[in-house]
Amino acid sequence: MTFTTRPEIRGSFGVATSTHWIASTVGFGILEKGGNAFDAAAATGFVLQVVEPHLNGPAGDLPIIFYDAKANVTKVVCAQGVTPAAATIEHYEEQGLRLIPGSGLLSTVVPGAFDGWLLMLRDHGSMSLRDVLQPAIDYARDGHPVLPRVSNTIKGLADYFAAEWPTSAAVWTPGGKAPEPNANFKNPDLAATYDRLLREAEDTASDRTAQIDAARKIWSEGFIADAIFDYLEDACVHDVSEQKNSAVLAREDMAHWSATYEDTLSYDYHGWTVHKTHAWSQGPVFLQTLAILKHFDLGAMDPMGEDFTHTVIEAMKLAFADREAYYGDPDHSIIPMEILLSDDYNAERAELITDRASLDQRPGVVPGLEHLAERYVERAARDFGVKNAAPQEPTMAHLTEKRGDTVHLDVIDRWGNMVSATPSGGWLQSNPVVPGLGFPLNSRAQMFWLEPGLPTSLAPGRRPRTTLTPSLAEKPDGTRLVFGTPGGDQQDQWQLIWFLRLVHHGLDLQEGMDAPLFHTMHFQSSFFPRQALPGEMMIEPNVGTAVIDGLRTRGHVVTVAEPWSIGRLTAAQRNPDGSLQAAATPRLMQAYAVGR
Repeated sequence: MTFTTRPEIRGSFGVATSTHWIASTVGFGILEKGGNAFDAAAATGFVLQVVEPHLNGPAGDLPIIFYDAKANVTKVVCAQGVTPAAATIEHYEEQGLRLIPGSGLLSTVVPGAFDGWLLMLRDHGSMSLRDVLQPAIDYARDGHPVLPRVSNTIKGLADYFAAEWPTSAAVWTPGGKAPEPNANFKNPDLAATYDRLLREAEDTASDRTAQIDAARKIWSEGFIADAIFDYLEDACVHDVSEQKNSAVLAREDMAHWSATYEDTLSYDYHGWTVHKTHAWSQGPVFLQTLAILKHFDLGAMDPMGEDFTHTVIEAMKLAFADREAYYGDPDHSIIPMEILLSDDYNAERAELITDRASLDQRPGVVPGLEHLAERYVERAARDFGVKNAAPQEPTMAHLTEKRGDTVHLDVIDRWGNMVSATPSGGWLQSNPVVPGLGFPLNSRAQMFWLEPGLPTSLAPGRRPRTTLTPSLAEKPDGTRLVFGTPGGDQQDQWQLIWFLRLVHHGLDLQEGMDAPLFHTMHFQSSFFPRQALPGEMMIEPNVGTAVIDGLRTRGHVVTVAEPWSIGRLTAAQRNPDGSLQAAATPRLMQAYAVGR
């Protein structure tokens, strides 16, 4: 008998799961009130902005993968804002920069999350914007028990806020003091912002759709935009570059952008079709790793064992090397995805995996784009000392309190509609709070390179190649599964390990989340200061000393994590008979699945 930390949620009415129990409960409450999965997901997302402000915010970034049961269609909502028209390499070099800072106004792209939620809600939801937004307003106005990690993050930045970002100090340290863990914490400015937005939208129109469109315009061109650009007009903000910089974001950038729909990118693997976003995110790396692993008998391996761990780690290294060489905004660069997912290409990639850990960066060679692979290897070695980079922790909010991270949610309703979303950015560490609005801007431009000629080179109007990567998978019998996790570069690693154990070893949703996780830090990080750690990996200790020792013998540089510290997975599944399952990781003691 397999024991888990909590029961897997089962039912047939609906399920909502997210990285915070309050948000999950709000989402399920929307289902109980007659809303569908799209209504519930939006309500959950807005509440996550309130209760996990160190991980996401209204001016952040948002990819969504959803399944519309009535239309029988799976789509992506791309709510990843683009770079401003004035965001040129030359401008940043004139500021004396070699890397785009990981915080501050120079790292700001067009805010995307708010418009993305409203686009999906307008076209696929059923409830009014007020019904969906009211729970977030209530928690911002009346308060919520602040997470210990939010408290610790604010405490660690309190002096910095007071000295450099006084508008943030006013919101996050009311009365000059950071909130204590589990204290009732309020953000009255954010509540007032959303309340005014609703009132103005409702004054504009009585029709549900028209109100949502009015709210989108108020956000991008009305009083919210006025507040943002009145602030940016003369703001010059200290950031991690240890200098003060001003924004390049302009009013026209925000007014002329809106979230869009896209087709998914998909791949067939052992009876499943897996849907991901395109190469403006790291989503395809999940699919590439599957394409490499097709050439190994994972089902014959112990899912917690040395062979499985080594094989998956080495496959991920190869796929992530291709991410660094070839991914970027497909609207602005040639992305050779057809080759990168092809059988012949990945058969050759699989042959590179031996019983030894590779310490080299090994992107594949794509005809006509060989220079991109060469430039990645040169850049990694020359600029960042990959061969002897100092160890650093991965981008996970629970390991490094001063970095932002991400949240995740999955929702399924009784009609079979499904939503998987990974909101991020606009966290309290990213930028000063915009005066009067109660939230900061994002810092997603740090994904770009200040080097011309790359798919990820900084240029106006480009989407940054993000790490945000929700997932949807389906089988021919009608089984559908939504899942994801926060974690920066680790998102597609933790999801992949969990998915492989489900597919090859039959672990159910909760069993897979309770199982020990691992990840590699071998490739260059997506986040400032962009280091790579050749051969380094992290693994939870409950795999046992024999596995850890065996990995070290193979040449892996193994860091053993604290127990129960890796991954923040959630997932939900609908079976052909209409029954539902949902699960959430016990790690950090805050994610929860709710349903019946």
